[in-house]
Amino acid sequence: MKILVLNCGSSSIKYQLFRMPEADVLARGLVQRIGEPMGQIDQQSPAGNFRLSEPVPDHGVGLKRVIEMMTEGDGAPLRSVDEIAAVGHRVVHGGERFTQTVLIDDEVIAAVEENVELAPLHNPPNLQGIRVARSVMPHTPQVGVFDTAFHQTMPPRAYLYALPMSLYREGRIRRYGFHGTSHRYVSARAAEYMGRSIEHLKLITCHLGNGASIAAIENGQSIDTTMGLTPLEGLVMGTRSGDVDPGILLYLARSRGLSIDALDKLLNKQSGLLGLSGKSNDMRELEKLAADGDQDAGLALDVFCYRIRKYIGAYMAALGGLDALIFTGGIGENSPYIREHVCKGLDGLGVCLDVGLNATAPRGSECDVSAYGSRSRVLVVPTDEEKLIAMDTYALATASTK
Repeated sequence: MKILVLNCGSSSIKYQLFRMPEADVLARGLVQRIGEPMGQIDQQSPAGNFRLSEPVPDHGVGLKRVIEMMTEGDGAPLRSVDEIAAVGHRVVHGGERFTQTVLIDDEVIAAVEENVELAPLHNPPNLQGIRVARSVMPHTPQVGVFDTAFHQTMPPRAYLYALPMSLYREGRIRRYGFHGTSHRYVSARAAEYMGRSIEHLKLITCHLGNGASIAAIENGQSIDTTMGLTPLEGLVMGTRSGDVDPGILLYLARSRGLSIDALDKLLNKQSGLLGLSGKSNDMRELEKLAADGDQDAGLALDVFCYRIRKYIGAYMAALGGLDALIFTGGIGENSPYIREHVCKGLDGLGVCLDVGLNATAPRGSECDVSAYGSRSRVLVVPTDEEKLIAMDTYALATASTK
């Protein structure tokens, strides 16, 4: 069975074609600059690597071109679009409505539309991708996998803010959490790696990239996470501030006359590693600058690691122990420096990293970088959200045909 996985942004389509249940990737690609005068489509498949530069006026044209590229030429992974048994869609925000992956119908689309105000930058292009896929493949099952769904197991003490309850009951203001697909995937992979049942594990997963979040996972369920109503809360990120005193916003609005839009730009685009360093939000560049003696870059890295370490300690308390600390995401998987400096000072809590193993850990591979005698394992587990979406889509598609 062949499963197409789509992740639609406002001006892009990321896609992968899987053969299931083997989870073999038959093709992958990216459509960029949709709606601009000149778009670009890159695809990798057994038929070769292709790049097309041509106008892509909308997502419908983009998806049709993708299908053409996957069905044309020697070695093409598809003979026709009819070989696609189901399409899995990444949907960012499912609110409280969706706690698991679902088959998409008109009712599901209406519910996703209701959550647009909670994710105005993400849900509209996700919906656009769903509508386009349904029009291009009207008889093919469409499946929605929600970033927020995994965190719907959080108890009220974790997801409620200390605001008037009417804001939650009437306005749905609460912590939802994001990166749920990644946290679910790497926690399950970590349990397999350890040879233990996830139903008996206490795990902390650190998804560290330009966007970053941590989840506390007990018995396979998320009990807390750092992102909140929006992806802005929690850790220091590439350009996002993470946690700040909300009084700062009131102060800036009153003393400097900053508008809502200016505050939004400040917190989401001008803060985080970029704001602290004054130079870059690229971790590779900041590590190099810090090694060359740039004090602001070094301070940015220090703040980044300290905030992660502080949350790890808090989540160990929430879990009442820890079986494994897991690093994933572009930074978590590829930066020995960050892993080492996050773990510094956690020895007293039983989390001990082997500096040598960490420094030589093969990139892109699952590995254990724990020190001998560490009470908690320290693991590096590459994430694969598209694979999990394919697995969920395959499971629902096959169940719906029985």
